[in-house]
Amino acid sequence: MTDDPQAPQAPQAHRPPRAPRAHRFRSARRVPAALTALAVLGVAGLFLYDLAAVRAGRPGMRWRRELADQLARHTPADLGVMLGGGALAVAGAVLLLLALAPGKRGILPMLPPDQAAGVRAGLGRKDAAQVLRDRAMEVSGVRTVRVKVGRSRIGVRATSHFRELDEVRADLDAVVAVGIEELGLAHPPRPRVRVRR
Repeated sequence: MTDDPQAPQAPQAHRPPRAPRAHRFRSARRVPAALTALAVLGVAGLFLYDLAAVRAGRPGMRWRRELADQLARHTPADLGVMLGGGALAVAGAVLLLLALAPGKRGILPMLPPDQAAGVRAGLGRKDAAQVLRDRAMEVSGVRTVRVKVGRSRIGVRATSHFRELDEVRADLDAVVAVGIEELGLAHPPRPRVRVRR
């Protein structure tokens, strides 16, 4: 083994450039977050006020004394307590799932032209359906078309008034495939084309 810089080096395998990743759009959820913060602040302030009143020698609020009596009377083994706890746990899990979900399901992420620039683009599902519907209506023999765009699938239902159905379906498959490619979506949905008389 030599350290000669003039020695020929083995050619490196050419790797294709990695496709940029495009993530789904997330909703800001400012109003629910503000309402939750206000509710937590109000409850915490009420408890703090009651605690300060008790420390100052005044009697505690009646609702807190009743709550303490109820908690002293009922144990976690009671059926009502278990049902209430289970309902609260399910509600909390649903709220946590909704908080972690991206939201904005109606926007499909598009491939960014330049990931370094930090520009993101999205296309609404209804807009994508309208573009594909217009493209499908150009096919000879197609009378009406309904297009429904989902996150992973695009449903195309067409009616034909002349030509063979197999020929119309083949033309629609080609046109829809080109239309999906021209939309520039980051995760192109798979088309499903149906043609009937």
